[in-house]
Amino acid sequence: QAQVQESGGGLVQPGGSLRLSCAASRSFFRLYFMGWDRQAPGKERERVAHFNSDGSIYYTKSVNGRFTISKDVATNTVYLQMNDLRPDDAAVYYCGAPGTSQWGQGTQVTVSS
Repeated sequence: QAQVQESGGGLVQPGGSLRLSCAASRSFFRLYFMGWDRQAPGKERERVAHFNSDGSIYYTKSVNGRFTISKDVATNTVYLQMNDLRPDDAAVYYCGAPGTSQWGQGTQVTVSS
């Protein structure tokens, strides 16, 4: 089980914003370049954003310009700021370490009016 815990999901109207948080253990945070995945019902799991080892950041095309991944090294926390949310952003969002099986339990994001 990954040493991370996601929070911040919920119900938001289209066009609204949410900030997801991922609290990691100190060792996990320091070991891995972390990221966010999501999975909607009936769809494949999708990488939303992640940190690369060279300092760059990856965003999937559909969220580029609307979502921002960030991290706080003092608290071992990774965030996903989501703006201008759309119905097709609704999914369970998972935090973890890309390329590994180390992912959290997920937090539900619902976008509906």
